[in-house]
Amino acid sequence: MRPSRRLALAGGLAAAAAACAGRPVGAVPDPRFRTLGRVERLSPAMDGIVAPDAVIQVLAEGFTWSEGPVWIAEGGYLLFSDVPNNRIHRWSEADGLSVFMEPSGYDGPATDAFREAGSNGLIVGPKGSILMADHGNRAVARLDLATQAKTLLATQFGGRRFSSPNDLVQGAGGAIFFTDPPYGLAGMDQSPLKEQGHNGVYRLDADGAVSLLVRDLTFPNGIGLSPDRRTLYVAVSDPAHAVVMAYGLDARGGVTDGRVLRDFTAMVGADNPGLPDGLVVDEAGRLFCTGPGGVHVLAADGQALGLIRTDGPAANCTFGEDGRTLFITAGANLLRIRTLTRG
Repeated sequence: MRPSRRLALAGGLAAAAAACAGRPVGAVPDPRFRTLGRVERLSPAMDGIVAPDAVIQVLAEGFTWSEGPVWIAEGGYLLFSDVPNNRIHRWSEADGLSVFMEPSGYDGPATDAFREAGSNGLIVGPKGSILMADHGNRAVARLDLATQAKTLLATQFGGRRFSSPNDLVQGAGGAIFFTDPPYGLAGMDQSPLKEQGHNGVYRLDADGAVSLLVRDLTFPNGIGLSPDRRTLYVAVSDPAHAVVMAYGLDARGGVTDGRVLRDFTAMVGADNPGLPDGLVVDEAGRLFCTGPGGVHVLAADGQALGLIRTDGPAANCTFGEDGRTLFITAGANLLRIRTLTRG
């Protein structure tokens, strides 16, 4: 039996046991799941966000670099990317792990032009679809979940192709905010395919117009919005300046100012693997941001509340199931932890 199938069976048994006990999945240790890591509580407020007995469960493993998780509520399953392997995986409590789409990004002849040719960030799109940051096609795209037909929504700015859109979030009026670092290209900033003179943060409007919002970040990566959609968050994956930025947004979706919300640079190192990467915001406006050591929980003002240590670099996270489960893509692993908040 494949390891993923064993994990799937364990998941179903664990869910049934938790239901019988009247407790949410992941609230207490369960021998049928391997667990790892721990939760560091840096503020008393953390006790109201993650219960003291919550554990981090390993749902599946063996990926090269898992990324971009999105919960599909209509079907009760999670999709996430394995970017270097050019795949989107599907996971559910009932069915376990499977390959949903391969290739997920570049589908042309063999080439050494790409460092990572697959899809990266995934978010819910119009009914029956997801929106993706497509490294391999150097585009923001929409994917029909039933047919897997892909529509490229934006491929260039100023007549020049994007490098490799990495992550995205949807704002008011159908606008899509996204980052475009060079991680998908072999050689990254030195790639001969790199056409943009910056690594930018952009807004794609519903009419197809693309606007450059930020051009002075070295490696913009994860992106998110505050619940009132007045603040745009951008994680910067630069070991020399490992920060999460916060930008005010005006009524048209333009950037009005920018500030460092949290600086993780001093934490970067072997004891705390990982860099600021993907992030998600809960209903109270708190940030769950991957960074050195795991997933950092920050108040809206940047105060450190806690750290979900994942025993290795964490790439991204999202809320799913009933809205209180945090799924974490962490390198080779897909993880889950129950929370007391909602996404």
